[in-house]
Amino acid sequence: MIPTVKLNNGVEMPQLGFGVFKVPDAETTAAVTTALEAGYRSIDTAAAYQNEAGVGTALASSGLAREELFITTKLWNADQGYEETLAAFERSRGLLGLDYLDLYLIHWPAPELGKYAASWRALEKLAADGVVRAIGVSNFQPAHLEQLASGSSVVPAVNQVELHPYLQQDAVRAYGNEHGIATEAWSPLAKGGSLLTETAVTELAAKYDKTAAQVVLRWHLQHGNIVIPKSVTPARVRENFAVFDFELTGADLEALNGLERDERTGPNPDTFNVV
Repeated sequence: MIPTVKLNNGVEMPQLGFGVFKVPDAETTAAVTTALEAGYRSIDTAAAYQNEAGVGTALASSGLAREELFITTKLWNADQGYEETLAAFERSRGLLGLDYLDLYLIHWPAPELGKYAASWRALEKLAADGVVRAIGVSNFQPAHLEQLASGSSVVPAVNQVELHPYLQQDAVRAYGNEHGIATEAWSPLAKGGSLLTETAVTELAAKYDKTAAQVVLRWHLQHGNIVIPKSVTPARVRENFAVFDFELTGADLEALNGLERDERTGPNPDTFNVV
């Protein structure tokens, strides 16, 4: 049974999901099908990934009841703005083949565009209209969240950020804890693979007879992060799901906490404004 995180509007979100970042649309259906067969019920995509149609095909052929699934997609920077956001949501919903989405996120604050507050008002309307169960943001720093709060009484349910032992996002997580915003980790294993060869990680993998990736995912879960590992390799998809039969000790967690480098492998949200 996958543990869930209760979001600030009462919606229950699986703590472990499956991401499809940069998976080509032609390969996405097979990857998502494998994930659903392995037991994942939360799927995370985005308009920018250009694979929402592939996700939708997998969902339609899965035989799973809609209420068993938790589907997230994201608004791309070029589509920010009030009316533009409403239109982009409809495109995504159509590609996914769904009547409603479980979570819709603003993908990046893109601060130079100056449109994320208007986009947020559109997300509020979508939630009020009942076509999305929860709304949130991605890659928002505390300053961006404060700006949203100054013009809205609706608090984001989720903030999805780059988060792994090299970049633990203490300030973002603390802000989320204080304001009831769940923190979700993208790139939870860090890009490039060096994290998985760290001695602190490999020693724990040997201790528990688990893979290095499983150890890091367990670290996330025990810190309360929502996590969405990505793989197109069926064996790894299944391995990343098998993280509920062991538990790290406090000392284990501290060993992994000690890997903090404040090191991003993706863009900086304060300067990323690509459309």
